[in-house]
Amino acid sequence: MGKRILQRRRGKGGIQWRVSSKGKIAPVRYPLMNPDASGHEGKLTVKALLDERGRSAPLAQLQYGEHGAISYVPATNGIAVGNEVQHGADAAVTNGNILPLRKIPEGTRISNIELRAGDGGKLVRAAGGSAVLFSKGEGRAIIRLPSGKSMLINENCRATIGEIAGGGMQDKPFMRAGPRHHKMTADGRPYPRMRGIAMAVVYHPFGGGRHQHPGKSTSTSRNAPPGRKVGLIAPRKTGRKRLARTSVEVKAR
Repeated sequence: MGKRILQRRRGKGGIQWRVSSKGKIAPVRYPLMNPDASGHEGKLTVKALLDERGRSAPLAQLQYGEHGAISYVPATNGIAVGNEVQHGADAAVTNGNILPLRKIPEGTRISNIELRAGDGGKLVRAAGGSAVLFSKGEGRAIIRLPSGKSMLINENCRATIGEIAGGGMQDKPFMRAGPRHHKMTADGRPYPRMRGIAMAVVYHPFGGGRHQHPGKSTSTSRNAPPGRKVGLIAPRKTGRKRLARTSVEVKAR
């Protein structure tokens, strides 16, 4: 019979596959626009810079006044404890300040962008990440994400000026398996990963054979059963991209 493959066991779900809540500080989101009437609206102080388990970027602890509300946002490059962060439509366009997209000039590097106004920030939150405010008009803003994809977002959504801190954290390799194990556990990712072609035939559809090769097409249907749903799941295209020949090349032939 053989045991169930890893993909099938993880597909069922369960507490053993969930990301642990241990080491988490607090929800990371923008503060409210008008938390109170104490006179501290729009100005926050960086009280601390913290590291959260399973998060690549450091967190900045922001507080209104001395005894105001506290919130946590991804820290940007150049921010330090004791700095003042402005929040709102009247804030200056400087590093670390939080403004709506309609108040940010085109071509500015931004991060921690709201997908919908008031959701607290959803896009570009990883270490070293930043997007570009490409253009604005008719209540919408075009954002160029780090992946190169462009998105159309409401101008009332907020964003932070600057690049997320912690860039280059993946440049340092793991020298031992232990630290990598703990890192992957904090992220809720399976580790170590065993190649299907290195398994026996009873453990994986790609296993077995005299050599390490799949032995069948690696493209799999979206509706394949759990034990067979491995490899490329419903791919749009596979193989090497072929560039279209220009008319000049065709004439030369």
